[in-house]
Amino acid sequence: MTTKPKARKFRIRLNDDLRPSSEMGAVPVQMTPAPSRNVPSPEELMSTPSHVEDGFGDLALPGSAAAAQQEAMALARQQATSMHASHEPGHDTEAEIAAIRSEGLTGRQLRMARRVAQKHGLSPTSDFDAVRLLRARGLDPFGPTNMLDMVVDEARGGLAPQENRSVNLPVTTQPVQPPAKPAAPRPIGADDRAAEIMKIQRDIARRRRRRLVLLATRLSFFVLFPTLLVAYYFFRVATPLYATHTEFVIQKAESGGLGSGGGLGGLFGGTSFATAQDSIVVQSYLESREAMLRLDQDLDFRAHFSAPQIDPLIRLAPEAPDESVYATYRDQLTIGYDPTEGVVRMQMLAADPVISQAFSEALIRYAEERVDQMSQRLREDQMSGARESYEDAERRVLEAQGRVLELQERRGVLSAEAEVSTVFQQISTFELELQQERLRLAEIMAARSPNQTRVQVAENNISRLETLLASLRGGMTDTQSGGASLARIQSELVIAQADLETRQMMLAQSLQQLESARIEANRQSLYLSIGVFPVAPDKAAFPRAFENTLLAFLVFSGIYLMVSMTASILREQISS
Repeated sequence: MTTKPKARKFRIRLNDDLRPSSEMGAVPVQMTPAPSRNVPSPEELMSTPSHVEDGFGDLALPGSAAAAQQEAMALARQQATSMHASHEPGHDTEAEIAAIRSEGLTGRQLRMARRVAQKHGLSPTSDFDAVRLLRARGLDPFGPTNMLDMVVDEARGGLAPQENRSVNLPVTTQPVQPPAKPAAPRPIGADDRAAEIMKIQRDIARRRRRRLVLLATRLSFFVLFPTLLVAYYFFRVATPLYATHTEFVIQKAESGGLGSGGGLGGLFGGTSFATAQDSIVVQSYLESREAMLRLDQDLDFRAHFSAPQIDPLIRLAPEAPDESVYATYRDQLTIGYDPTEGVVRMQMLAADPVISQAFSEALIRYAEERVDQMSQRLREDQMSGARESYEDAERRVLEAQGRVLELQERRGVLSAEAEVSTVFQQISTFELELQQERLRLAEIMAARSPNQTRVQVAENNISRLETLLASLRGGMTDTQSGGASLARIQSELVIAQADLETRQMMLAQSLQQLESARIEANRQSLYLSIGVFPVAPDKAAFPRAFENTLLAFLVFSGIYLMVSMTASILREQISS
């Protein structure tokens, strides 16, 4: 940072009349703005002990002492020639201009002289001629500006000269004689120039030392002192904290593929994108107040960080509100989800390594319970429909079975098919006997003198068999006796048994659907797989004293630099 100097400016630029210094080895500046009438001769310059060992020897290289001495000798010869020529008539103006030129005036002084000459109504041909004309009229071209210089003489069309300004005063004055030309000042020697330069250099060095002292004071107050306070805290006061690292993955039971999920869902089924949402939910749960309250209830998180050995910056008050406890919990817990690998990384800090491990294990247990709750809801939603369908089919089978049983008990028929088969067998047997009796009767009637008794017996048998057959056939379809016919009973039993078989088939299908839903729910279930188990550390991980101190130093330095640059810019804008 550069501080703008407040001292007055010194003209230290090199000019044509500079001579090598006898002490510094550099070319001093002509400090007095007056014409030099007595110019030392080249022999005097040669006799001046101005040689300084600058590493170049007698080589007249640019910037060396030998080159500066040669230039000074050439300038002295030129001035001596011009001084000799100035004694001749007609060369006064050129001699004065040459003398003014040899004074080493700066460009700013020459421009100032031209402006002052124009204000006084003069018409100089050059900047050096303006200096000559102003001095001829007794005016100082480099003196401070006076407000009376701005008074305009209307009669002369320019500024009123100094000798006529006293006319306007209310007192009687005598005519003022034009001042005489100033005497030529004595030329400054090389020793005086070196002394002036040394004085200027000492003043500059003193100001630089003062600025450096002020800069060191500001840096010490705004950077070093806060950094020392931070270092003292981290090295002496801060409580060592032990970190327990844990890594776990949330996975699904099903294997990825197009067949399991179908479509795009099956495409991402086996990748980390399938469980990204569940991992983010678990991470948010572990960072929530619910997890903090459970941890405080189970392992007394508040009491651990309220112990007296904890440093004051992270120590909790015994009656601290839940918000303060939650802020401390968030500071000590570091958890993050890596979407590229699907891994959740967790770090838990505590003042004791065993307690840090216990905190990590408790948080993993909470995460497993939350994962089970999320998958349990999904499994119940998938199996609820299948379970209801199976229960309804089972109830309907029981109702159909009850109807068949009630019909059998009410009709007294165990099996309609068996009853019908028995009746048909009886009818067949009786029809066979009826045919035999009819054949026997025909055989008896074929005799010349049939036996009436035998004929009567045969006819009675035939009549009895016909009546029995008619009764058997009528019993299958006749409903005149008040009971149900065998055909009705058979039909009712067949319908009831068919309904029972249908319900049994539906029950089998419902059972199969229930089993499929259970398998699918098991595939959709989530579980937490631990990759890195929590292990108690044997060395404190925090605080990192050196790194934190260096970071504090950089932060304070950056703040100081920004404030200093802002102040410098504002100061420069205000001053300009």
